Amino acid sequence: MRVDELITELQDLVADAKTLPLSGGKVIVEAEKIYDILDEIQDTLPAEVRQAKNIVADRSQIIAEAKKEAEDIIRAAEERKKQMIEQSEVMREAKAEATELLNDVKAKAAEMRRAANDYVENVMKRTDDAITAQLTELRKTRQNLRITKKG
Repeated sequence: MRVDELITELQDLVADAKTLPLSGGKVIVEAEKIYDILDEIQDTLPAEVRQAKNIVADRSQIIAEAKKEAEDIIRAAEERKKQMIEQSEVMREAKAEATELLNDVKAKAAEMRRAANDYVENVMKRTDDAITAQLTELRKTRQNLRITKKG
């Protein structure tokens, strides 16, 4: 039996006992039954106390392990956060560098277009000048032919 059941049994024994007349509530109980119940309480109590101490010790160990695990989880989360921040910083720097490179490429492309347009314009002007000179020479030659033909 458990201690609380034995105490209940002891209470029932006293409650069922006969009261002595004119004694102010004193009762007569069988001493042997009380001693038997008290012996059982003494036999049961150390086992229950040991069990309670083990439970308390286990509880303390479980709490200590839970605290350690919680600290490990927090430490891991902080490390992960740090890595994510570093990755975020790397991403930000990479995006900034990519934007800068893209702007440089756009500027160089615009410069190359201007240079190509200037070159084409220059070639076309020289070609135009050469054609104009050839046309002028052709007209002079035709004129000379007409003069020579009349004469």
